[in-house]
Amino acid sequence: GAGRRWSGQLVIGHDGKLLRRPAATEKVPPVGVSKACSSCVRTADVKEACTQCDQFICQNCSRLCSCCNTVTCSLCSTIDYGDVGEQVLCNGCSIFQV
Repeated sequence: GAGRRWSGQLVIGHDGKLLRRPAATEKVPPVGVSKACSSCVRTADVKEACTQCDQFICQNCSRLCSCCNTVTCSLCSTIDYGDVGEQVLCNGCSIFQV
């Protein structure tokens, strides 16, 4: 309904509608999945994953979106050098900035 807020990553269902991805109760990857940071390849804290691409990222490589406060990696965010100074924007928020 109106005023409904989406949080977390959305996926496109088989019917073409946006669905909320079921929230994982634990952010522990399945056996065999790398726990290395997707940016610098150091071991990442298992709890820290990019909200856009779900890749694990370490605290040094993670970026916090200035608009929606979600954690993103360097590939899923841009830095806006606007009038208010440097702002990190996730790919979702950056499309609304002109």
